[in-house]
Amino acid sequence: MGLADMLLIMTVNPGFGGQKFIPYTVEKIRHARQIIEERNYRCLIEVDGGIDAATVPVVVKAGAEVLVAGSAIFEAPDPARKVKELLEIASSVGYDRQLL
Repeated sequence: MGLADMLLIMTVNPGFGGQKFIPYTVEKIRHARQIIEERNYRCLIEVDGGIDAATVPVVVKAGAEVLVAGSAIFEAPDPARKVKELLEIASSVGYDRQLL
């Protein structure tokens, strides 16, 4: 039995917005997904930091289910359009979660 409902993997160094995605965190996501599946846990993987159009497909393919995108959305000229774009990109690589 799992003890957590959600596992947060920071994909930047915590502290401030607008940082670049740290590539080695993808392996952490994959490893966490593997453990969750092997042990049949019901635990979501959330990623936070550097999530944008380029990193969404990478983290979704690695096993992330909850994506936190701050700067990519709030610095966009049209934040609503940016959310739609990111969801479309995620969907194109198999993401099937609903927007909360």
